[in-house]
Amino acid sequence: MKIKEIAKLLNAKTFGNLKLLENEVEFAFSSDLMSDVLTVKNQNVLLLTGLTNIQSIRTAEMSDVINIIYVRGKKISDEMKELAEEIGILLIECDYSMFKASGILYSNGLKPIY
Repeated sequence: MKIKEIAKLLNAKTFGNLKLLENEVEFAFSSDLMSDVLTVKNQNVLLLTGLTNIQSIRTAEMSDVINIIYVRGKKISDEMKELAEEIGILLIECDYSMFKASGILYSNGLKPIY
């Protein structure tokens, strides 16, 4: 599924590397524990989290995750937007809960990692 379709399904706003909106993803992973994110070894992954800070972006970068959805209406700071653009990560703000956003994506064909 294309990232731009995901953003539309979730009524979300996008920031960072907007070129990635045309990319396809196959898998999604939901977690607020960045130590769990470090266990992700799949390519082509979308991360859903409520942890809005620089560490979530750095952790995603270490795990080769280039698409992050921040759920529960969490707002992305200017500092996070700048870092995302600098390292080539797409950030998405979503007002839905992690459960609802995950359910929408699962029901539209995204696969879980585990």
